[in-house]
Amino acid sequence: MSIVAHSAELVVVGTLLGAIVGSFLNVVIWRVPRGESVVRPPSHCPRCGSKVGARDNIPILSWMILGGRCRGCRERISARYPAVEALTAAVFGLIAWRAHSVWELPAFYYLAAVGIALAFIDFDTHRLPDALTLPAYPLSAALLVLAALGEGEPVRLLHAAIGLCALYALYYALALVKPGGMGFGDVKLAGVIGMQLGFLGWGPLLVGAFLAFFLGGVGGVALMVAGRAGRKSKVPFGPYMVAASLIAIVAGVSLAHAYSHAFLS
Repeated sequence: MSIVAHSAELVVVGTLLGAIVGSFLNVVIWRVPRGESVVRPPSHCPRCGSKVGARDNIPILSWMILGGRCRGCRERISARYPAVEALTAAVFGLIAWRAHSVWELPAFYYLAAVGIALAFIDFDTHRLPDALTLPAYPLSAALLVLAALGEGEPVRLLHAAIGLCALYALYYALALVKPGGMGFGDVKLAGVIGMQLGFLGWGPLLVGAFLAFFLGGVGGVALMVAGRAGRKSKVPFGPYMVAASLIAIVAGVSLAHAYSHAFLS
């Protein structure tokens, strides 16, 4: 089997897996901020209470077939549901496309999944729940250990540890310097992102760190121009951190090389 064919299969499988995971993330995004179980009760219509059957739970397609409405009571179903599924599918596909090794995929898929959930929760509630950020430390570490051993490069775990400490310390310092400007939920998420990007290398780590603030600045200006925020408005920073980390996973090495070639050579 050629490398191209193998990569194409990985991308297809990753995309399909992402759509399925995205369907579950919709449950996480809705229930975790409310302190509800993500397992029980099964998915159901909040208006009529009817259980969502298997045929109505196919990512993206079911929403389209049903016309965005509940099969029982015809209550409108938000377009965010298929959007989250499509976004997760696209991100998983891109991660599979750039992966240097299949051993890395579980760790980066996990960061993408928990990151997407946290981004939407932060957008809705201005909170990054500990229920998602804290377990991400041991789970990410375990998956990175698996990747390092599978690839025969245990030294990358040291890089991951340095990345964790560096990004956590940066955000912690910012939170202390400007109380209220940077939440401690952001600080906790920064450590997880630093761990995973550090595993990839110094280039992706620096790209992810810088890009989060760049995207946050652009997003803040765009909100002010649109009249949706003022200079003193609190804007959730988690979505920008997650977006930057995913870009760094997919293209961090290329972006770091391009920057070095353009400005340091």
